[in-house]
Amino acid sequence: MTSPVILADGLVKRYGNLVAVDSVSFRVDEGEVFGILGPNGAGKTSIIRMISCTSPVTSGRLEVLGLPVDGFPRDIKARIGVVSQENNLDPDLSVYENLTVFARFFEINRAEASRRADELIGFFGLSEKRDTVIESLSGGMKRRLTIARALINRPSLVILDEPTTGLDPQARALIWERLRALRSDGATIILSTHYLEEAERFCDRLVILDRGKILLTGSPGEIISERMSRALIEIMNEPDVRAWLDQEGISYEVYGDLLQITTDTPEDFVRRIVAACTPQRLLVRNSTLEDVFLRQTGRRLIR
Repeated sequence: MTSPVILADGLVKRYGNLVAVDSVSFRVDEGEVFGILGPNGAGKTSIIRMISCTSPVTSGRLEVLGLPVDGFPRDIKARIGVVSQENNLDPDLSVYENLTVFARFFEINRAEASRRADELIGFFGLSEKRDTVIESLSGGMKRRLTIARALINRPSLVILDEPTTGLDPQARALIWERLRALRSDGATIILSTHYLEEAERFCDRLVILDRGKILLTGSPGEIISERMSRALIEIMNEPDVRAWLDQEGISYEVYGDLLQITTDTPEDFVRRIVAACTPQRLLVRNSTLEDVFLRQTGRRLIR
């Protein structure tokens, strides 16, 4: 087995008396897209900051690219690309200049920096805005440029912290199109996001954190199949529906004016309940990561 790109063993992060990350262990292999998910305050950002060597480890073991973070932070930073939650671009510089100036931090010569900048500008669909100052760009364009800047040093590991938060659906789709291309090229990617549907489609494996601890781990498909039935059914919360469910011994969850039932045989369930009742609303869909999280914690992933 090859050495992991990231190895965390008993990782702890404290801020005074607050334990933000509580004995977390996981590994990320080369070419993998690994998700770190959870609600606000779960410890995601603390883990991201320790991996990117911007916050010290309190205790435990953390290696990135085969190097311990407490001994080789400069070497690690030179080989990773980090996309923070904020678009911290230089507003006085153009798209092209933001890339070439940033390249100086990695001691990339001027000619090579120019070549890489034009390559990334084309890859992220920003060619028409090459010489435009940042303040004139849309939010989606700024986000694409922020991701492009993180790739200027051709990193071995790309860390994406909430890459599409606050963007409209079209901008989000365009960013994921580009990230899928990176994935196809074998990039190792760490993804922290509130959008569970994105993580479900994009991640090879993931962890879901809650209050600093790992709640669930595995591939999206494994997590869903181990914790949920195949389908989730939503029905209006009506007396005759509840009476029939109780009579049949079928368990359900109440969410306001809706009842939720999970089942591996949705077709049979629908046939039976329609024959017994006349529900005003009946929706059948596949179970998702968010359904799993709600069942485990009773909380939604919200900003």
